[in-house]
Amino acid sequence: VAIGQKASTVAALAKKLGITVIPLNVHFGTDVFKDGIDIVPDDFYSRLTSEQRLPTTSQPSVGEFLDLYEGLGKENKEIVSLHISNKLSGTLNSANQAKEQYKGDAHIETVDSENGSMGLGLIAIAASKSAQNGDSIDKILSEIADSIRSVKFFALLDTLEYLEKGGRIGKARAFMGSLLRVKPILTCKDGEVHPFEQTRSRAKGVERLCALVESYAPIGELSVFYSTTEDEALSLSERLKPFVSSNEVIISQIGPVVGTHTGPGVLGVALRPE
Repeated sequence: VAIGQKASTVAALAKKLGITVIPLNVHFGTDVFKDGIDIVPDDFYSRLTSEQRLPTTSQPSVGEFLDLYEGLGKENKEIVSLHISNKLSGTLNSANQAKEQYKGDAHIETVDSENGSMGLGLIAIAASKSAQNGDSIDKILSEIADSIRSVKFFALLDTLEYLEKGGRIGKARAFMGSLLRVKPILTCKDGEVHPFEQTRSRAKGVERLCALVESYAPIGELSVFYSTTEDEALSLSERLKPFVSSNEVIISQIGPVVGTHTGPGVLGVALRPE
């Protein structure tokens, strides 16, 4: 992730903010890759479009979470473990099992973000800033709850084919059957993927994303995310900067786990109104 410039890695922003990231897994047959570690997005999308079978995904193991908690617990008295929507992944279940098995002294709070991708990202950023301000764990959890309520997420897709095949289509199934002539915009609501609108072309879809962002201005935090069209994302971020109080936009490439279910050609925005 980068702010207001060409995207680099999610790890760079996470390190800057003191966020520890535990990756999910992508499976191409018997080949298993940790998202963002063993396979980078560009290589993943190249393989995704050339493989005949759709890859699958899986959450981190209980053991991985337990190792993480034990490591963090040596230097921290409290741990906030924030995760992708429980309706989209079993990650929170693994985290909760590890919390039950943890024998250390740190207090652990696991939280369902009810979001994914940069919706989750913006919530994590808000939590990190609260922690860096020296806030209590109760204040951090309150900040997370406020962020979950306020964060908005809109994704323009080229196709729903990958969501349907991956079993994550949720309420967006309502769009199926009419997609030959339209480009769908999806949102995340109550932890599930929901249909938001249908646009007649990609260009109209991009214009609609711009209008949605403007409607929530002034904006405290904004992310433009993409899967394969970086130049398009950079151009969109420039258009949207005036609506952000800081004049900064976080540009993020969708990683392999989310990309498995959304496919190439995704362009979207996640925002938190000021």
